[in-house]
Amino acid sequence: MLRICVSIGAMFMVLAQPADLKTTVMSCVGAHQREIVNELLQALAIPNVADDRPNIIRNAEHLRGLLARRGFAAELLETEGNPLVYGALTVPGATRTLLFYCHYDGQHVDPKAWKQPDPFTPVLRRGRMQDEPATIDPATVSTFDPEMRIYARSSSDDKAPIVALLTAIDALKASGSAPSSNVRVILDGEEEASSPSLVPAIARYKDRLRADLMVILDGPVHSSGRPTLVYGARGIATLDLTVFGPKSGVHSGNYGNWIPNPAMRLAALLASMKDDEGRVTVAGYYDAVAPLTAAERAMLDAVPEDSGRMLRAFGVAQPEAGFPRLQDALQYPTLNVRGLASSFVGAGARTIIPDRATAALDIRLVKETASADLIAKLRAHIEKQGYHLVTDAEMTEGSPDDRTRAAHAKLARLTLVDTTTAAFRTSAGDPQAKAAAAALTRTFGQPPVQLRTLGGTVPIAPFIETLGFPAVLVPTVNFDNNQHEENENLRLGTFFDSITVIAALLRM
Repeated sequence: MLRICVSIGAMFMVLAQPADLKTTVMSCVGAHQREIVNELLQALAIPNVADDRPNIIRNAEHLRGLLARRGFAAELLETEGNPLVYGALTVPGATRTLLFYCHYDGQHVDPKAWKQPDPFTPVLRRGRMQDEPATIDPATVSTFDPEMRIYARSSSDDKAPIVALLTAIDALKASGSAPSSNVRVILDGEEEASSPSLVPAIARYKDRLRADLMVILDGPVHSSGRPTLVYGARGIATLDLTVFGPKSGVHSGNYGNWIPNPAMRLAALLASMKDDEGRVTVAGYYDAVAPLTAAERAMLDAVPEDSGRMLRAFGVAQPEAGFPRLQDALQYPTLNVRGLASSFVGAGARTIIPDRATAALDIRLVKETASADLIAKLRAHIEKQGYHLVTDAEMTEGSPDDRTRAAHAKLARLTLVDTTTAAFRTSAGDPQAKAAAAALTRTFGQPPVQLRTLGGTVPIAPFIETLGFPAVLVPTVNFDNNQHEENENLRLGTFFDSITVIAALLRM
C-alpha cells in the first residue's frame, strides 16, 4: 500500500514516491481533499465582481498570499484599473518558461435567481441542481464523492483553475519532484469586464510576462471528461440595438394599429438576421472564413461526438439545423441576442405602445473575422431593412431629436458597448503546443481531446501580438457548470482530475 502525503497547512510533504506522475498526483489529492476544497471555499467567499473595488483588492491580496506560500515571488502589478496578481517560480536548469493565465473576477449576480441566500457563500450539494440534491456541510466530509458540486459565483469560472494550479505545485513538491519549466502566473481582475486595463499593462510589464508558451486555464472540458487541449478561442464584440417608436409610450387602445410598435419592429428586424436553420443572413457575414484544411478537418472529426448527452443536459431537443455538429459551429462567427428589453412585463405590464425596444447583442469572432468588418455589415443590413441609424449628433436626452423623427419613418441606433476582444489561434504543429499535447498523452495514456477553437473568449490576442509566444487553452471544469449564469457550479470530480492535467503540463 502506498504511503504518500501528509499536510502542513496547505502544503504537502512526501513519505514515499509512487512510480508515475498520474498516480502521484491523484494519491496526494485523494489524501488531502478536505484541505484542497477548504482553500477553494475560502477563495470563493470573497465577492469578485470587477467594479467592486474593495473586494477585488481583497481577492488580489488573498491570491498573492497563496502564490507566496508556494514559493512564488508574488506581487500585485498596478494597472489603470484592477491589479494583476503576478507570481514567478524559477526552476534551476529549466529551459522553458510557462506563463499561466487565469482571471479572478467573476460575472455580476442576481441573488434572487440563485437557489441559495448568497452567491458568494459557497454551498456544497450532492449533485446537479435539477436532481434536487441535498446540501452538505463540507466540514463533515473528508473524502468527497466526485459527483458532489460546489455552487457559488466563480466556482468554475475562474477560481477553481487557480486553486488547481496551486495544488498541482503542492503535489509535485510532495512527490519530491518539481516543475520542469519556469512558471509564471498572471491573474486578471477584469476579464469579465473585457479586460480594459490589460493591453497597456502587457506593454508595461512585458519583461515579467515573457514565456515560451502561454497556458490559459479557462473553460469547460469536453463532455466526455477527458483531458482537453484547445488551440484557440473566439473573440467578442458586444452591441446594443435600439428601435425607436413614439417620443413616449402611448395608449395601446387609443393608438394601436396606427402608431408603429418598436418592439414588434425590433422582433422583425432580429428575425431578418437569421434564417430558419440558424445561419446569419447578413450579407457577407461568413465570407472571411476560409475552408478547413485536411488536417483541420481531421482534428474536428476526431473530437468525440457527444451531442445527445449535452442536449439532454441543456434541455434542448436538437441543435440549429444549419450547424448540427458543435465543432463545426465553433468555426464560424456568431450573432447572438443576449437580452431584450421594452417597457414592462409581469405584474408591472402596461397597455401601451412603448417608446423603444432594445436588444443586447454579442458577436463571437473567429480568427479570420475582424469586428469592424462584421459590425459594418450588420449596420448595412439594418439600413437595408429601411432603418435610419441615428448618430450622436441626432440624439437629444437619449432620444432622436424632432428633426430626425420627422425625416425618417424607421429609426434605430447601433452602439458598441465594450472594447472588442480579438480571437486567437495557435497552430497544432507549433513545437510548444506539440510538447503540451505530448505531456498529456504521456500522463494519461491517450491523446487529449484536441479542439481547434473554444467557443468562449479570453483576452489573449494582445499577449501574442506584443510578446510573440504561442498560447493554448487547457479547460478544467465540467461542461454543465452554468458559467455566467445563476447557480454556477463545479463538479468536484472534474476539479480533482484537473490537478493532474495541470501537473502534467508543469512536467512537460
